[in-house]
Amino acid sequence: MSGFELLLEYLTKYFPILLFIFVALAFGVVTLLLSYLVQPKYPEPEKLSAYECGSEPFSDARMPFPVRYYIFAMLFVIFDIEVIFLYPWAVVFNDINKVSIIGLVEMMIFIALFLVAYVYAWRKGALEWD
Repeated sequence: MSGFELLLEYLTKYFPILLFIFVALAFGVVTLLLSYLVQPKYPEPEKLSAYECGSEPFSDARMPFPVRYYIFAMLFVIFDIEVIFLYPWAVVFNDINKVSIIGLVEMMIFIALFLVAYVYAWRKGALEWD
């Protein structure tokens, strides 16, 4: 077999994936185009006004949030993901420690780094909810 035939055989294995991507993109484009063409176009003041649960809006909906909320959320996600890493280690704990003690030492280092980061965030006041 020549190089071209091998390449062609290799690419034919991925044809269903390419076809799936094409169909998905075509479906999205056709759906958006159809909804744009079929939608009713009757702009009225009532339809163009802001709607908040049946009452007139009394202030701007885009009020600024303190950065502290975002930092708190990011820390929550980071610590949550780090704790999730403990579960697979706990599942295979017996198998890892039968081979050597390295698995336990690695996890102790991981937990120590986790605790250092937690104490740092605590001391900086990032975990305070004011």
